[in-house]
Amino acid sequence: MKILVIGSGAREHAIVNALLRDSTAHEIVVAPGNAGIHDVVETVSIDTTDGALIAEYASEQNIELVIVGPEAPLVAGVADELRKAGIPVFGPDKAAAQLEGSKDFAKEIMNAARVPTGRSVSATTMADVESALDEFGAPYVVKADGLAAGKGVLVTADRKAAHDHAAFFIHQGAVLIEEFLDGQEVSLFVLSDGDAVVPLSPAQDYKRVFDNDEGPNTGGMGAYSPLPWLPEGFVDEVIETVAQPTIREMSRRGIPFVGLLYCGLIVTPIGVRVIEFNARFGDPETQVVLERLESSLAELLLATATGRLASVAEPVFSDDVAVTVVLASEGYPESPVTGRPILGLADALAVPGISIAHAATARDGDSEGFVSTGGRVLTVIARGADFVDARRRVYLALDRITLEGSHFRTDIAERVAR
Repeated sequence: MKILVIGSGAREHAIVNALLRDSTAHEIVVAPGNAGIHDVVETVSIDTTDGALIAEYASEQNIELVIVGPEAPLVAGVADELRKAGIPVFGPDKAAAQLEGSKDFAKEIMNAARVPTGRSVSATTMADVESALDEFGAPYVVKADGLAAGKGVLVTADRKAAHDHAAFFIHQGAVLIEEFLDGQEVSLFVLSDGDAVVPLSPAQDYKRVFDNDEGPNTGGMGAYSPLPWLPEGFVDEVIETVAQPTIREMSRRGIPFVGLLYCGLIVTPIGVRVIEFNARFGDPETQVVLERLESSLAELLLATATGRLASVAEPVFSDDVAVTVVLASEGYPESPVTGRPILGLADALAVPGISIAHAATARDGDSEGFVSTGGRVLTVIARGADFVDARRRVYLALDRITLEGSHFRTDIAERVAR
């Protein structure tokens, strides 16, 4: 199959690696990709939010499936243009992508579908914000309504910080103030062709930048899968109470959701609650979920895109575990330092069970080396028989990589390795 993957991060690199593991060979092109992706498949420079341009390119190149990785192209309506051109695309239309593009809309859908979630107030003025902060009390949960590159959510006990966060984003649209929910977080990816829903394996990611969940929120500093502490029947419960009602409500409104529904969940003392929905694969959870996938990713995504999800076998996952850790630039997330050389990647890859997904790298001039181009530079992924084994491998590999000033969390999956 000839496949076009849209995106430039570690998530897209992980998707490409999973496609390359298929028993059937595929011709893969990534737009725009990154230096690490370019080492394994063809990349092309193209505006990933220009749906008409992407549809024209896909038609000219006889692309048989388009996989949209990031949220911005989906919210911009890229999938709409591809479907108009008759090209199968894994990813929701613009209207359905508002499940991620607008937290206010997502709450509306959850409430209409009777999906369990926390109480919230949509604030459009600072007076509304102050009233909601008074109502819910500390810890305060403040969310920008629209896309904010993983930096729109603040959870804090500091009233002034909550006020300032809301004041910064309220000029861009509504701000959600939510009740604080306490418990273990779970990421569950659910495939949907607009009707049928099929879950993948649960994962847990780590949002705070430093060990012990300290420091500001980031786009994610690591993840692991599976989650041995989940109760039996957890995934079935989420499908029954969260995913299926949401997909049905979207269909009822005439905006069927086709693609991946990311269910950001929290297990509270009173049951499972939805924290957020995303409309695409999450990063860095994709790196561990797809590392364990033994079924054909291409077959699953094509069936999703073409309304045939109910006809394919349920996905199979390895009994092995996977742990991924993000290597971040100095200063991330506030002001990452870029342009520094990355050394030791070959030595890291020599550790058994290790793979590396590039996120923000470029070639170092004419040399064979790489330099950093962003905050989250790459993710190191380890597969092992158990979490002790996988953690040992991932941190051994990280210790072989040199990037001046870089940092990473040392406690990813620590709690399940004891």
